[in-house]
Amino acid sequence: MFEKNTYVTRRARLAQEVGDGVLLFLGNQLVGMNYHDNEYPFRQDSSFLYFFGLDQAGLAAVIDIDNGEEVVFGDELTIDDIVWTGTMPSLKETARLVGVEKTEPLSALKKHLEGRKVRFLPPYRGDHQVWLQALLGLAPEAQAERVDVAFIKAVVGMRNHKTPEEVAAIEEAVDISTRMHLISYRMARPGVHEAEIAAAVLQEATCRPGCGLAFPTIATTHGQVLHNHGFIHTLREGDMFLLDAGAENPLHYAGDLSSSMPVGERFTERQELIYNLCLRSFYAAVDQLRPGNPYRNAHLAAAETIAEGMVDLGLMKGNPRDIAESGAYALVFPCGTGHMMGLDVHDMENLGEQYVGYADGMVKSKQFGFKSLRLARPLEPGFVFTVEPGIYFMPELIDYWKAEGRFKEFINYDKFEAWKDFGGLRNELDYLITEDGCRVLGTLRKPMTLEEVYSAKQA
Repeated sequence: MFEKNTYVTRRARLAQEVGDGVLLFLGNQLVGMNYHDNEYPFRQDSSFLYFFGLDQAGLAAVIDIDNGEEVVFGDELTIDDIVWTGTMPSLKETARLVGVEKTEPLSALKKHLEGRKVRFLPPYRGDHQVWLQALLGLAPEAQAERVDVAFIKAVVGMRNHKTPEEVAAIEEAVDISTRMHLISYRMARPGVHEAEIAAAVLQEATCRPGCGLAFPTIATTHGQVLHNHGFIHTLREGDMFLLDAGAENPLHYAGDLSSSMPVGERFTERQELIYNLCLRSFYAAVDQLRPGNPYRNAHLAAAETIAEGMVDLGLMKGNPRDIAESGAYALVFPCGTGHMMGLDVHDMENLGEQYVGYADGMVKSKQFGFKSLRLARPLEPGFVFTVEPGIYFMPELIDYWKAEGRFKEFINYDKFEAWKDFGGLRNELDYLITEDGCRVLGTLRKPMTLEEVYSAKQA
């Protein structure tokens, strides 16, 4: 955990910004995979970590603004627990490490909330929904309407702006992530199985105490499928391999990188062409990264660059800017360019993309392509996020749009027939907005140019 004053200051600021009521934080519980004692790996709720720093299961906490007190609720270990876990610090001892002097048994939480103005964040786990029902008498289907928007906005406003100590933690995670990717460049050879690379990446993420994966790894020769977790293919000469993988550091701050590479020594001529087009779109987006500029402009810059390349190939027609603004670009770029990152790899999306990635008054599009843009708001110093444009030739999507006649004024569907077997690729780095611009995070260089990719495969 960070120094005690970090958490004390965060809670005091949150209380001041919300103003009144009881702020309820539900920590995560241990959850059985197939029976009670065979548990999924524990991961604490990120907002609980941010404000209370206690990385253990079975806790809840309140910031009681009206009464001026903070309480952590949880049960001390019994002798039966100690037989399995060994001796652990008491809850009272660990709570003091983050500046909380008062602890109570978990059974006392409901009484503490009775008759009070309780503010809570959106529950994203079934056990949280059940817990809220038991504490507040709210059925799960009624909880979404009762989440507290002022509480959400105050949390987002704080967590969106990373402090130097948070940036250092993220950079630690990014460096581990880069090492994971460098392994994949060396391993992506004909005859290697996707699962072998995924296993090697996992080993690199977990070989340091307290570290792990920030999200399930994508390691695939079928990069046109955006989230491909199957690991079922053997790499062949002429394939492209895509790795989307990142690590968590011991404080659970995330890194998130994507890499695309040839399975053989080099890309084919057609693969090089699309790779370089995607790389140009990446740096077109990066050119837009500065305080005050909406990230939507970075997305449009990437989309326009991809559209220009599609026009040059004869796959699309018309003005690239019109192709980008109309949404026709999404045939080959159906996702957003980036997302906030921090304690969650998609930071705080459980609180609502509208609050995290969009400023007040901005309306999130419902159009295919633009609706996947998780971050659009004006950029501010302290924001940490990803940049990840991609180019994907998905036969099912091409056929679907062609049958519907979508964007016929921009798309030469007949020319796309020859590209249906191409697959997909993307590259991704993590950025911080500074006072006068931006900088890429991490002390290690992830290959980006073709020359760097080919060199990394020989390392």
